Amino acid sequence: MKILITGAAGFIGSHLTRLILGPERPLGDDIQVTVLDKLTYAGSLDNLAPVRDAPGLVFVQGDIADPALVDGLVPGHDAIVHLAAESHVDRSIDSAQAFVHTNVVGTGVLLDAALRHEISRFVHVSTDEVYGSVEFGSATEEDRLQPSSPYSATKASSDLLALSYHQTHGLDVRVTRCSNNYGPYQFPEKLIPLFVTSLLRGGSVPLYGDGENVRDWLHVDDHCRGLLAVLTGGRSGEVYNIGGGTELSNKELTALLLDACGVGWERVDWVEDRKGHDRRYSVDWNKIRRELGYRPARDFTAGIADTVAWYRARL
Repeated sequence: MKILITGAAGFIGSHLTRLILGPERPLGDDIQVTVLDKLTYAGSLDNLAPVRDAPGLVFVQGDIADPALVDGLVPGHDAIVHLAAESHVDRSIDSAQAFVHTNVVGTGVLLDAALRHEISRFVHVSTDEVYGSVEFGSATEEDRLQPSSPYSATKASSDLLALSYHQTHGLDVRVTRCSNNYGPYQFPEKLIPLFVTSLLRGGSVPLYGDGENVRDWLHVDDHCRGLLAVLTGGRSGEVYNIGGGTELSNKELTALLLDACGVGWERVDWVEDRKGHDRRYSVDWNKIRRELGYRPARDFTAGIADTVAWYRARL
């Protein structure tokens, strides 16, 4: 099997690559992974270091929105797992154009190439943020998309674009929408690595608004195993939510991180709330559990401890 993974020098994509090509080899020994990554600020070849010499790894530096590059790279692959994206909400609020270029235009370029070269499977990786704020219960795959930020709006756009290629052309597209990921190798702009690295260096951390915004947390290892389940067993044209099962307010999460780093609340700066800050994200992941047997396996407390230890060892 030959898989093209976009954005695989980043946090989630590199973990998926290390999982596929590592000792466990969940897809078997006869596997080749082509990594396509632009190596922007959040991507690094260091993230692929553990499998740098693994048989079957091919790295290509480039932009998913480059039609000539993508058209020359896609042929011969059995599947595409599309993770490349601009994903930082605050950056999208400051300037949305890079998000439109990568998340929408880039996805369109990949879909055109997948269709032209008859790729068997296209897994489009998205986010729970496309559902917008969920006041009660949990969002199902059939719920209306109500993105609040330029980032989530571009992801919702790319979701619909991908699914349209299934409806119009019959392309085998499978969309996943995950909860907030955490774990080692994450670039320190997202909440957990930002807070951990700042606290361990003796700095303070910013907490938006009243700190009561709620997020569901998913270890990157559980997410990647969910992605493999969708890749190997998912149904064409379907959307699968991938949840973590640990909902915490940002204030509750901050308390856990302060404790894990051995510091107190004097290191927290309460700051003005983010524009358009969704109050709560929550996805219903019964579909992937029922159809593909997915369940998050990583205990959150242990996962946070391991994550803090990983960053501590690298400071």
